[in-house]
Amino acid sequence: MSLEKSCVLGALHATTRQLVTVTNTSYINAHSVAALFYQLAASFADLPITVVLDNARYQHCHFIKQLAADLRIELLFLPPYSPNLNLIERLWKFVKKQCLYSQYYEKFADFRQAIEDCLADVSGTFKDQLASLLTLNFQTFENVSL
Repeated sequence: MSLEKSCVLGALHATTRQLVTVTNTSYINAHSVAALFYQLAASFADLPITVVLDNARYQHCHFIKQLAADLRIELLFLPPYSPNLNLIERLWKFVKKQCLYSQYYEKFADFRQAIEDCLADVSGTFKDQLASLLTLNFQTFENVSL
């Protein structure tokens, strides 16, 4: 018995909330990241691009760093264990809540479609719900004595 799989890698524009995704049926790896970078470079050719990344090994490889340099994409790596600082992680949490919690899908295709529909509605149906979740306001701890 083989299990069906669908992987989504995405980037969210910090101010416009435009979502760019790459989907495959295998694993997220350096080639998936490269596909996303090509899509970002094409979508935002006239803008400077900074991609916020976690510390997955495939994001730190020479291939990805060189590709980013070639495409003039700045890579910003977050400190370990800080997904709350990455807007896309907040979006994934929202998608899980919408599509997984208290939901049953008889067929994998239905589950996959629910995720695709949710992602398609990020700028529409879910815009108001996501407004407070995808804020750029972060708490800082400057000049604090501990």
